[in-house]
Amino acid sequence: MTDCSCGGGVKSYLIYSCSGACDTAEISDLAARKLRASGVGKMYCLAGIGANLPNFIEQAKGADLNIVIDGCSVNCGQKIFEGKGAKTKCFTVTDFGMEKGKSPVTPENIKKVVDGVKKRIGCQGRC
Repeated sequence: MTDCSCGGGVKSYLIYSCSGACDTAEISDLAARKLRASGVGKMYCLAGIGANLPNFIEQAKGADLNIVIDGCSVNCGQKIFEGKGAKTKCFTVTDFGMEKGKSPVTPENIKKVVDGVKKRIGCQGRC
């Protein structure tokens, strides 16, 4: 797992994104990749969690935080994590002022999500 110094102390964060077909799903995926590139954490496989693969579930349970970025209010990622016993914070792209089907995939929209997630998890400095 990638380590981040968010909020003091080194923490292990795993990042999961929606990879659905809509524009907000694409924004979710690209925002997760930007978070990874900036050192917030390591991207991990949401499908592996959804498939209840034991190694994936154990990795999630071992993380200090699992960050889930859903594309829309259906919140598939959040629902996948329910009952898994892993510490999770869930975010939805549409909560950052975008509307499904009407939000172009632009650097500005991706940045809104990245900055919003960082702020809400208390990331400072390098993150």
